[in-house]
Amino acid sequence: MHKRTILVISLILCAGFLLNPPSLQASDAVLPEKMDTLKKLCFQIKVVDEQTGRGVPLIELKTTNLISYFTDSHGTIAFYEPGLMNREVFFFISGHGYEYPKDGFGFRGKRILLKPGNSATIKVKRINIAERLYRITGQGIYRDSVILGNPVPLNNPVINGLVTGQDSVQTCWYKDKLYWFWGDTARPSYPLGHFAMAGAVSSLPAQGGLDPAAGIDLHYFTDENGFSKKMAPLPEPGMIWVDGFFSVEDAAGEQHMLAIFARMKSLAEALERGIMQYKEDINQFVPIIRADPEFLLFNTAGHPFGINNGNNRYYYFATAFPLSTRMRIKASWESATNPNEFEVFTALSDPDQHADPPFESKLRWISAGKLLEIWKSKKSELIQALQKEKESNSFLYDIETGSAVMPHGGSIYWNPYRRKWIMITVQAGGTSSFLGEVWYAEADTPLGPWGYARKVVTHDCYSFYNPKHHPYLDQQEGRLIYFEGTYSHTFSGTPEKATPRYDYNQIMYRLDLSDERLHLPVPVYETNSPQQNPQYLLGKDVRLKGIDPEIVGVPFYAISPERAYDGLVPIYQTSSAAQGFQLKKTSTDNSLAPLFFGLPENATKQNNESIVAPLYEYTNTRTGTKRYSVKILSETDWLKGTAPLCQVWKNPSPSVLTDWKANPWKPWP
Repeated sequence: MHKRTILVISLILCAGFLLNPPSLQASDAVLPEKMDTLKKLCFQIKVVDEQTGRGVPLIELKTTNLISYFTDSHGTIAFYEPGLMNREVFFFISGHGYEYPKDGFGFRGKRILLKPGNSATIKVKRINIAERLYRITGQGIYRDSVILGNPVPLNNPVINGLVTGQDSVQTCWYKDKLYWFWGDTARPSYPLGHFAMAGAVSSLPAQGGLDPAAGIDLHYFTDENGFSKKMAPLPEPGMIWVDGFFSVEDAAGEQHMLAIFARMKSLAEALERGIMQYKEDINQFVPIIRADPEFLLFNTAGHPFGINNGNNRYYYFATAFPLSTRMRIKASWESATNPNEFEVFTALSDPDQHADPPFESKLRWISAGKLLEIWKSKKSELIQALQKEKESNSFLYDIETGSAVMPHGGSIYWNPYRRKWIMITVQAGGTSSFLGEVWYAEADTPLGPWGYARKVVTHDCYSFYNPKHHPYLDQQEGRLIYFEGTYSHTFSGTPEKATPRYDYNQIMYRLDLSDERLHLPVPVYETNSPQQNPQYLLGKDVRLKGIDPEIVGVPFYAISPERAYDGLVPIYQTSSAAQGFQLKKTSTDNSLAPLFFGLPENATKQNNESIVAPLYEYTNTRTGTKRYSVKILSETDWLKGTAPLCQVWKNPSPSVLTDWKANPWKPWP
């Protein structure tokens, strides 16, 4: 939400006044009758990605007298400016994550002869790994394309539900429809919109919906004036924020959509929290549990995802701020409507011991009810301790520098292409923008270990907060993924530099997971066999063998065989009765596949020594067994080899959080 409206909103809502806006038209005004004439007056500028040839939205073209134009979702500008037509005009060209080459004087731009009815194409270089596709919400998504008479994919390409701005998307698959929800929603008729959640539905491509590469055709729930309907109204004052949408069945097999809500006094202070249920007869949510602000042990539920754990199905919640999986609930009506049955993943014991280091052996899933019994109902203290514990180990690490990255908000889902859990998150305290740099990471379990991450989107002094991956839109078995976020000047920019039409709206990106830049190192787990011979396994092998209790740590990270690239060194694991498991550069068994790939021995000269280190073999002088480490083994029984086996990546995290029993369950078709 925009800072400039917070004070006004608070005064109005806390006073209990209801806004009565003027009547709104149900549909947009009829476009000019002489569209052909208008088209002939304009000069069409098309900005395309030089790599794909696709039009790029949100590219700014600015004249020497500081008139700015921004490409629409087709990468198009319909240019008409009296005094500049039939002349050569220089445009400065810029856009978040894209670049135009400099000329001899260092200006990034192009001179164009602007003859009415003509066109020009400009190619820009994509710096981002992810590709910006289109805007999903707001007014004028295809404004310029419509003016020029170009075909567009949406039924409502210039305004939909009279929405001009929307905050933070949530989605839920429910009764064969994909439901979309947003927070605070802006409109054209007054500076304040509504603050009780907006909603829409769309069809998946398999149901006749649009290809996600083309767009999302939203069908808004609207009120009698045609404006986006309040989906979660309450009679009391306050902004209604809702997250954690999921569907469950009751004992009779009836399906219900539930969500966690908060009635907010301000951005940071809640008046109450609870659970809402969707009522189809009124197309609105109604509260079924209303409680104090300490309703659940984590106050944000984030984006749920489905898990099979033995004979039970759960929803795990990627709780935000900082983003990590720390809460779950059984996928049933009875459990989901009982706050004491929400479980948290923690090492905390009783209040007198919670300050101790959270040893990994103590980590377990425990219900809120049982944990509160242990804490003798000291709920406020428990909530603070859980948050502190979460903040202490919720980090990613930049693959370029090794620096810690604090994940602010985002989503976690299973990816069938990578066969890993993947995270899309925005960084809190980024360099180019405080809340606008988006990262990709992957892990063997939904809890982790989350290690190295790669930045895939950056914004220059502009926010792109609460990004969300949409797994039901994945293509090519998950190789192509789609994610969106809220593009807003709030938190990272200034109102004076807010982008017209785009600001405070949702923008979709696409990411190709086959990109070599996303070939990130993975944990190599060390285990102890019954004979105490350390074995080294990747996550897929740990899951197959089911030896979670025997894992003693992650001594290093390496590249998995399916993500190997040129210049790496294959490492094989052999076994013998005399020496146990052993890692080698070569194998006499031609059928043996490499366990992992490392960097050449001299890799530290070309790579960041803070994250890359030589991997040495250590031999036990008493038993002859082998261990492998990037750290010096100080025990006197271990003899270090004379030369490193290869170079690998250090384990950047002080703790190893895992949940090997969690298997993906897809709550949509």
